[in-house]
Amino acid sequence: MKAYVIGLDYGSDSVRAVLIDTKNGAELASEVFWYPRWRAQKYCRPEINQFRQHPLDHIEGLEHTIRAVMKQSGVSPETVKGICIDTTGSSPMPIAEDGTALAMVPGFEENPNAMMVLWKDHTAVKEANEINELARSWGGEDYTKYEGGIYSSEWFWAKILHVAREDKTVIDATHTWMEHCDYVTYLLADEKDLEKFKRSRCAAGHKAMWHESWGGLPDAAFLAKLDAYLASLRGNLYDETYTSDEVAGHLNKEWASKLGLTTNTVIAVGTFDAHAGAVGAKVDHHALVRVMGTSTCDIMVSSNEAVGDKTVKGICGQVDGSVIPGMVGLEAGQSAFGDVLAWFKSVLQWPIDNLVLNSKILSEEQKAELKAEVESKFIRSLAEQAENIPLSEVVPVALDWVNGRRTPDADQELKSAISGISLGTKAPHIFKSLVNAICFGSKMIVDRFEEEGVKIETVIGIGGVARKSPFIMQTLANVLNMPIKVAESDQAPALGAAIYAAVASGIHENVIEASKVMGSDFEAEYFPQSSQVEVYAKLLEDYKQLGSFVEEQTNKKNKP
Repeated sequence: MKAYVIGLDYGSDSVRAVLIDTKNGAELASEVFWYPRWRAQKYCRPEINQFRQHPLDHIEGLEHTIRAVMKQSGVSPETVKGICIDTTGSSPMPIAEDGTALAMVPGFEENPNAMMVLWKDHTAVKEANEINELARSWGGEDYTKYEGGIYSSEWFWAKILHVAREDKTVIDATHTWMEHCDYVTYLLADEKDLEKFKRSRCAAGHKAMWHESWGGLPDAAFLAKLDAYLASLRGNLYDETYTSDEVAGHLNKEWASKLGLTTNTVIAVGTFDAHAGAVGAKVDHHALVRVMGTSTCDIMVSSNEAVGDKTVKGICGQVDGSVIPGMVGLEAGQSAFGDVLAWFKSVLQWPIDNLVLNSKILSEEQKAELKAEVESKFIRSLAEQAENIPLSEVVPVALDWVNGRRTPDADQELKSAISGISLGTKAPHIFKSLVNAICFGSKMIVDRFEEEGVKIETVIGIGGVARKSPFIMQTLANVLNMPIKVAESDQAPALGAAIYAAVASGIHENVIEASKVMGSDFEAEYFPQSSQVEVYAKLLEDYKQLGSFVEEQTNKKNKP
């Protein structure tokens, strides 16, 4: 009998579902849903780094995409054996006592503090700094040591602490908090006891300072020194966590009816998108998987024997089972990758949006056609001209910190900078400097892993940037001075989620074997160009010097 699984991948802008054949990993159908409230930038204030999402965007996307792949494929509902959800993270949301997302409770529908706090929300910089200071000074366990030694404003406790201080009405109505991947899993599963519900090991270990060695989450005594609310909240959270090859429950009757599936469908424990993407790309020892989209997330796996008690400084955590059960998952990344280029595009497009497209000379039809043409050619044209700039020609030096720095050594107070602009500097020169910057930021991550004794032999790129921008990928290969393979699948995180679902459903024995059968092949490989490697090595030093200067000035500015 045929057996299929569904991977549901929630990104920053959209959710996509894929229906996968467990026999060979073939994709039978896929569907994408763009979040309408998010596209309108509701509940967001970029000027203060506030980025919130309404769970209705996620719920509507869930129903639309799964129903669509079922209709496209025409497979029998009984043959869909499992579903696994991956999401961005850390993206926590407050939950009422009955398990309802607080933003769905009357009175909170338009309150940004009642919504999911998206990974890129940096409103909790002050709170993250407090957590870091306390972890080093309170005299007990340093709960940040398996998180790279620095807790980030992008993560669970800092975000909750910020909301707690900003909005007492939300806190008074909240029973617990859930990561996005846990919430959607809980929504679908028939296990509705919040205390018994299986929370994601991946989310808890990388973002909530959960670790087996201290019995789970940080001690209430530590949390109380930050805020009494955090200490009381701890009792409504969890002690145990679970890997994504495990069963969180079965599809409940309500959602089986909505989706046209059966209650026999297994719901696997949720996970994060990058970790699922690494599984979809057949991650193995000494391979660095780079999930390249609006930001990057860099994933590696290592045996427990190789890592031992060693902690890797300045990364986003090392967690047993966060990628492959029985192995340690290591995470790093850049807070902005594609977002760096998207920012530059938005700057250049201002006169088009505000002058050309508001012109009374053009008809509405002409404006729509012009907008579509500009949209399709904008980045491609910049990239083509930037690629043709010879390395001997002076290009500005830029930093990739437009949304702060995630790794190495998280610091979300840092800002980007560009130096070396002259009257001869044109848009393609700046674009090239920004491409260099995101590649240099990647190099800093690779260097940190290797400095800490984590060997990298292979780099695998997945995501839209990896597949659509040969210019960026070739630059990256030159900067890293190592080959980069590109995964063939457009939907590697969703494919990885489907692989977890196949194991949780009992179709494959373990994640490694399932990945070999169902994982993505590679469609391209970029090799370093010897004539350019040395030049980029020198440009990297300029990047480091600018970064040191900006970091020094930022530290001076932020000193009391």
